[in-house]
Amino acid sequence: MKVSFEWLSEYVSLDQVSAEELAEKITRSGIEIDEVEHRNQGITGVVVGYVKSKEKHPDADKLNVCIVDAGQGEDLQIVCGAKNVDAGQKVPVAVVGAKLPGDFHIKKAKLRGVVSMGMICSAKELGMNDKLLPKELQEGILVLPEDAEIGTPITKLLALDDQVLDFDLTPNRSDCLSMHGAAYEVSAILGRDISLADPAKDLVEISDAAADHLSIKVDVPELCTHYAARYITGVKVGPSPLWIQNRLMAAGVRPINNIVDITNYVMLEYGQPLHAFDADKLEHGNIEVRLARAGETLITLDDQERKLEPHMLLITDGVKPIALAGVMGGANSEVTDATVSIALESAKFDGGTVRKTSRQLGLRSEASLRFEKEVDPGAVIHAVNRAAALIQRYAGGTVHQGIVESAFAKAENRIIKLSLDKINRYLGTELSLLEVKTILGRLHFGCGDAEQGVLEVEVPTRRGDITIDVDLIEEVARLYGYDNIPTTPIEGPTTPGALTASQSLRRSLRRLLAHGGWQETISYSFVHPQSTALFNALTEGSHPVRLAMPMSEDRSVLRTSIIPQMLDTAVYNMNRKQDNLAIFEMGTVFYTEEQTLTRQPQEIQVLSLLLTGVRREKQWNIGAEKVDFFDIKGALETVLDYFGLSASIRYVADQPQSYHPGRSASVWLDVNGSSQRIGTIGQIHPELQQSYGLNDTYVAEISLQQLIEHANSHIQFKELARFPSVERDIALVVDKDVEAGELLRVIHVAGGELLQDARVFDVFTGSKLGEDKKSVAISLTYRHWEHTLTDEEINAAHSPVVTSLEQTFGAELRK
Repeated sequence: MKVSFEWLSEYVSLDQVSAEELAEKITRSGIEIDEVEHRNQGITGVVVGYVKSKEKHPDADKLNVCIVDAGQGEDLQIVCGAKNVDAGQKVPVAVVGAKLPGDFHIKKAKLRGVVSMGMICSAKELGMNDKLLPKELQEGILVLPEDAEIGTPITKLLALDDQVLDFDLTPNRSDCLSMHGAAYEVSAILGRDISLADPAKDLVEISDAAADHLSIKVDVPELCTHYAARYITGVKVGPSPLWIQNRLMAAGVRPINNIVDITNYVMLEYGQPLHAFDADKLEHGNIEVRLARAGETLITLDDQERKLEPHMLLITDGVKPIALAGVMGGANSEVTDATVSIALESAKFDGGTVRKTSRQLGLRSEASLRFEKEVDPGAVIHAVNRAAALIQRYAGGTVHQGIVESAFAKAENRIIKLSLDKINRYLGTELSLLEVKTILGRLHFGCGDAEQGVLEVEVPTRRGDITIDVDLIEEVARLYGYDNIPTTPIEGPTTPGALTASQSLRRSLRRLLAHGGWQETISYSFVHPQSTALFNALTEGSHPVRLAMPMSEDRSVLRTSIIPQMLDTAVYNMNRKQDNLAIFEMGTVFYTEEQTLTRQPQEIQVLSLLLTGVRREKQWNIGAEKVDFFDIKGALETVLDYFGLSASIRYVADQPQSYHPGRSASVWLDVNGSSQRIGTIGQIHPELQQSYGLNDTYVAEISLQQLIEHANSHIQFKELARFPSVERDIALVVDKDVEAGELLRVIHVAGGELLQDARVFDVFTGSKLGEDKKSVAISLTYRHWEHTLTDEEINAAHSPVVTSLEQTFGAELRK
């Protein structure tokens, strides 16, 4: 809510208080002020001028030579290039010596040989937001009202010396969505009186009753508890007074015409949205409030056809829809230049219904914003009277006697009991009864004498956020001053903050990868539906989770894998000549077992890696080396080793979805006698790689949940070996489909305590071995930690290894 300092000063004395000081006080009292905007962007020396004559420039077709009376004692000759400048206009004139926004100084100049003694200004040149001006004033110079006095400073005429406080309101403080609400707040903070005029003070009615011309019917009283309307005839639609336009623009509202401007002005003043219907366009003066029917449509004031649904609250004339209640009026009942009679609406609509309609249609207005947060039910009549009085004064309207209304709930102040003992106990203060009553009095809350230390506080309808006694205690606290509340040491047992084991491991893993040269990425959880068909090994057989109201088709499904987004990141970087990438992301993937979602979807924390480019750049003595499968496998092994799970991991040749059929594997975790697949690793499929326009790219994705659950991050230190190791090499002839990893697994089991290490150092295939055979050479390292091994001990440890290989795989030792 943008609050004009000048407008606010009409209700509360702001003497000796600057806008900045007031903003600080309001912020300290609980409502944050985002900024204080100065409407004057640096204007001096600009006054109202009168264009006496206009002649074409003798040497320039697009320039005019104007004679202007700017109240300077003598007429000024000014060269102007605006198309809309004309004799007889009142315009802003920057005389010689004036300054415009941007530190632009006006000097005497000669344009194409003609002397120019100033400048006729447009709204934009005055630093004004021209989008807030009436459409006819948005281009060319700013044409001022005819009654503007020559020589008047433009800052005074257009209220440009005003400051605007931008209230950043929380949802519960809808009372400050109005100037009156802001005035009550400032009055309470400063402890000064508030002065609000009677809205019906200047209202004069004729004897002809409004009820003879309008009738109201409300079919859904639970959604419209109060509907009131006034009937006004003889209106003359035209521009609104400049002071109203100035205040609307300060609040960020564009003036349109006097009728619409007055309804907007009163909305800002009271927080009560109003709407004016062209009464002659209503069928027999009927107004009916009901729910929309299936298939109904309405063309709203923005000329868009809206398809209505049965939950939407509608205003009709008994024959056709004429407005979306609380959101926007219909074009078929719009006030135009030809309008002479209006039905002025003021109502209390259900906030939830208005919010649902507004969001579903993507139609947010100043009115809907206020109805959503629940307007003051006590302002319905005051607002319609105030608007009627202004229309009578500034649009020549004749107000007919009485208000036609349908009311189902009376607006009554709320009575809340408040204990002085409870206030001091909650706040840790020692406030007296008089101090509490004084604070509540500043808020204009009525309260009588306390009985046994309990006050009965009368809360006005404008403060719908105050419903129980603790709400009142909060009001007392913020006006007493949060800085004045004594500091109380914490009592009782406390628990020091710490990360959970899961959080600690994830943080350490992030640091491990970053120190290893990997860069972290963060991507959206919302993806395009097509990406859920890729890399779904961890969520295989499940269904992706669709969003009920996605922002776009590209963000309509929860991701089932992070890898597709990492590929997008790789493409983005490669398009910018960043070909060598090592990136990782830790995040959540989602899936459900249900076709139609009825319960919370499943979530899995995963780690995803992507590697592409070269591991070593080309140099003068060596060539470039491209990354391969074993580079990303090594990175993953580093992670698994950090979790203390290297010995429990198996890599099984596999062809997961979207991976290269010959360069990929599944990752299995074997613990506690069970085995489960925890991830995948490998090169992406060549076709997918080509569709993305990537070089050879390797990815891995593993579930962190199982790793964290079984992690053994306890570091065990061992003394360095003091006795030499012994190596034995064996070459085994086995079937081609026997995996080297399986050979190593059997060797480690059979080797016993003396076997320190086993590694493959050669694989050979050839016709001498047979078509379905291969030779795998393995180096085994034996060591005893307390003495040097003897041949007998080595043979005793080595023989079971050979025997196990022969029995398990039918292996033959190659001579």
